[in-house]
Amino acid sequence: MAAELLLELLSEEIPARMQARAAEDLERMVAEGLKKNGLTYTGSRSYVTPRRLALVVEGLPTATPDVAEERRGPRVGAPAQALDGFLKGAGVTVEQCEQRDTGKGVFYFAVISRKGRPTAEVIKDVVEQTMADFPWPKSMRWGSLPMRWVRPLQGIVCLFDGAVVPVSFGPVAAGSTTAGHRFLSPASFQVSEYSHYASQLAAAKVVLDPVERRHSILRQAEEAAAREGLTLRRDDGLLAEVTGLVEWPVVLVGSIDPAFMEVPDEVLITSMRAHQKYFSLLKDDGRLANRFLVVANMETKDGGKAIVAGNERVLRARLSDAKFFWDTDRKLRLENRLPKLAERLYYAKLGTMADKVERVAGMARRIARAIGADGDLAGRAALLAKADLSSEMVGEFPELQGVIGRYYALNDGEPMAVADAIAEHYSPQGPNDRCPTAPVSVAVALADKMDALVGFFAIDEKPTGSKDPFALRRAALGIIRLILENGLRLQLLELFRGAYGEFKVPLTATVETTAGDLLDFFADRLKVHLREQGVRHDLISAVFALGGEDDLVRLLARVEALKDFLASDDGANLLTAYRRAANIVRIEEKKDGISYSGGVDASLLTAAEERALHHSLAELRQAMAPALGAERFAEAMGALARLRRPVDQFFDRVTVNCDEGELRANRLRLLSQIEAAMGMIADFSRIEG
Repeated sequence: MAAELLLELLSEEIPARMQARAAEDLERMVAEGLKKNGLTYTGSRSYVTPRRLALVVEGLPTATPDVAEERRGPRVGAPAQALDGFLKGAGVTVEQCEQRDTGKGVFYFAVISRKGRPTAEVIKDVVEQTMADFPWPKSMRWGSLPMRWVRPLQGIVCLFDGAVVPVSFGPVAAGSTTAGHRFLSPASFQVSEYSHYASQLAAAKVVLDPVERRHSILRQAEEAAAREGLTLRRDDGLLAEVTGLVEWPVVLVGSIDPAFMEVPDEVLITSMRAHQKYFSLLKDDGRLANRFLVVANMETKDGGKAIVAGNERVLRARLSDAKFFWDTDRKLRLENRLPKLAERLYYAKLGTMADKVERVAGMARRIARAIGADGDLAGRAALLAKADLSSEMVGEFPELQGVIGRYYALNDGEPMAVADAIAEHYSPQGPNDRCPTAPVSVAVALADKMDALVGFFAIDEKPTGSKDPFALRRAALGIIRLILENGLRLQLLELFRGAYGEFKVPLTATVETTAGDLLDFFADRLKVHLREQGVRHDLISAVFALGGEDDLVRLLARVEALKDFLASDDGANLLTAYRRAANIVRIEEKKDGISYSGGVDASLLTAAEERALHHSLAELRQAMAPALGAERFAEAMGALARLRRPVDQFFDRVTVNCDEGELRANRLRLLSQIEAAMGMIADFSRIEG
């Protein structure tokens, strides 16, 4: 007979950032405990609101199964101490043991039978252990109690097959009653099973399912925006956070005082989002409207008018601060803030922020000249890019770094290209972030990331495993995107060396060691970046293995041509032949203790097939060099495809390991030249499949 477990843990408000993980942990830990005790079930679901964690497990048996276990003990006649230890561990007497001849001697065997336990007993143990071990990121004691929970626990519902399981946690004992919304329906009510529990919570103004709450908030927000003739500014992070703040979401519309609308949109949006958890509304032109949305956890008789009025008062105070910062900061030019950067440490071994700005400016000028941008504008933008760090606005809203610097640069009369580069020099910060395209912006963004990578690699502060405290993986991916999406023909090694030369502080690693380590690091990051585009990592490895290939645009073009070649019949068959040739040569070199990489003696080519292969290899080398030099990789692959037939015919009709020593050695050298010729394209030994 199958039954249902319903568990609810009611507490003071759980921080929104902890809720999703807590629901997952509760379901996982209870499931593991049940399975460890031999209990199976048909399904489980967990839910979370600001005040409660809930779990339902369906299809549980009413008792654990009976278990029969057989244990082999010591040999008959073994020392008494060994026998006593076995009997004690198995919980049996010597009379209850069997003696069996295993063919290797006569041994004691104990057959242990355990009756199943009522499932309710197991649930009690599992739930109490789960609560004791629960991995809250932060937890607290309440009163003088020794146990910890995220917030003071108020109640436990634990029902199995409709009956209360006597779970307890500190002074709180499980029962069959819970409460609804703290204000709208605080009265307690009885529950008996999940369907009853869920419907009663809904009637008590609690939306138990966070997915349902999220959809409700989004639907109400879009409807409210439409009534105002505006558009909701989508913010998935804020939506997820607000979902964890309310049990009964009610979306209301408030107004922003027109006096604050001269402050940049980004400042208003950030202030409303960070401090008040308000959603912003946009006009048709994409500018911020003087309306906001607040998600209340209440229904009121006045339709929310008092709530809106209170939130508008609070918002005026918040935006007054933001406007003060905006007005105060503009009294001082960005360039006049530069001396403050000397007081701000970038990193102990890499100097101050002023040192970094000087390095990035020099690097930005060099990169700008290489990509055809204005070097003076790039240097000016790099010089001012970090100046807003000492502004009041960035002190209050660190996420506005660069963005607010753009406004201040324009206020100072700086060129638009300089202002835009200041705003974009941190970009792209992730796979979904827009990549700068303006040449000056690209030069400064590349220089800023290159300085960080070279600096930290040169003092041996590289990412290790899952740890990357300086976000160097993200910086490398940013550089890769900047280069590839803008089609920039830059040599990475040259960039690494140039950035290294900008450092005035002593560095641990040499310039060549740093550049080599970074090139390997970029190879790994490129594999990650291209994996989502369906590009095989082994093809990237095969091209990187040629050595010296640090032009990402050229490398990607070579990889694409290689991918197309290997997808053809000629490519797949030639790869097989390459491996056969390489294996033969490797085995024979190991056996003979010599290398067969030397030149072929044409006078020893007796078979027509080996002469044809030798001729084809010579033609391939002649065709390959100009094609690769001109980056006509598809043409180079076409020349390589013509090698398939002579290679196939060679293996079909020529015996490599013949009895004549000179002839055998010459044929091994011929096979070695297949590997050398194909190695002009890529290291085919690294290609999988």
